[in-house]
Amino acid sequence: MAAIEYYDVIIKPVITEKSMEAMTTKKYTFLVHPDANKTMIKEAVEKMFPGTKVAGVNTMNRTGKTRRRGMTFGKTAKTKKAIVQLTEDSTEIELFQGL
Repeated sequence: MAAIEYYDVIIKPVITEKSMEAMTTKKYTFLVHPDANKTMIKEAVEKMFPGTKVAGVNTMNRTGKTRRRGMTFGKTAKTKKAIVQLTEDSTEIELFQGL
C-alpha cells in the first residue's frame, strides 16, 4: 500500500449534536483513514488548518455493521473516528464557523 499523505488522512468532519456541543471546548470530530495513527492525524490537522495547535487526539475504531439483503449477509465498511482537542491559544477551525 502507498504511503498515506496528510490530505488523505482526514476524510470528512462528523456533524452531530454531540460533536457540535463539544466544539465549544475546542474538540473537533473527524472521520479519518483506518490506517492513520494519532501522530498522522495531529500533523494533518495542523497542516490543513493553519494556526491550529493540537493538544491531543483520541481515536476509536468502528467495526462494520452486518446487513442483510434477502438471504445474503454482508458487512458495511469499517471506519475510524478521531476527536481532536486544540490548545487554548489555537485558532478555531473555519470549517465549522457557519454551522
